[in-house]
Amino acid sequence: MWKRILLLFFLVALATALLSAQPRGRTIPAQNAAAIPVDASPKLVAFTFDDGPHRGSTDRLLDGLRERGAKGTFFLVGQEIDEARDLVERMRDEGHQIGNHTWSHRRLDELSDDEMTQEIGKTDALLKAIAGEREYWLRPPYGFLREGAEKLVGVPVVKWSVDPRDWESRDTEKVVRAVSDAVRPGSIVLLHDIYPTSVEAALRLMDALSADGYQFVTVEELLQQNGITPRAGVSYRSAGE
Repeated sequence: MWKRILLLFFLVALATALLSAQPRGRTIPAQNAAAIPVDASPKLVAFTFDDGPHRGSTDRLLDGLRERGAKGTFFLVGQEIDEARDLVERMRDEGHQIGNHTWSHRRLDELSDDEMTQEIGKTDALLKAIAGEREYWLRPPYGFLREGAEKLVGVPVVKWSVDPRDWESRDTEKVVRAVSDAVRPGSIVLLHDIYPTSVEAALRLMDALSADGYQFVTVEELLQQNGITPRAGVSYRSAGE
């Protein structure tokens, strides 16, 4: 008799333990959690800065980019470099992309082949002497490059998809509004780091856009992350063009 009582107690205890181990409600097993679709793709945008380097504004911009963990692309005018070589070295050391904006900011579509080659080549040589042997992509002043001249360039050509005309207004609020209205994932934004108002606008934009999931990368990184292999002489306006 006592054996039957002990067996009954054992069976009741076993049943209680099994019931307490069952999941309650609609708990998702851990091994199935990865099956829930999550859009983790970042919104990438490239901020580009022309006409520098300019002491007092370019260094302020570099400080702001470093504080935010952001990367930018700087298209430098050759004749401006000598006064700020340390800023070019800093761009290189802090992971920014450095580009060629010609020697004296002349419209390339108005130059002969020889003049154009000189404008680009002189700046390219100086950048290599300061920042090292690598490709320095070209942004033609004002975006002008005459048809057929691409074969003389030898590197990718970077234009833009968002232009707030910051050089014209020199108004931080207007620049912030113009970029905010036009920017999209994959955009290449044109600004000028020689104007304090543009530097302030860039940093304010990065703060606002980062809250919306944007990340700030170089033009080269933007194209690569979108599966684009840059080619010499080809113009790029955004990650979609």
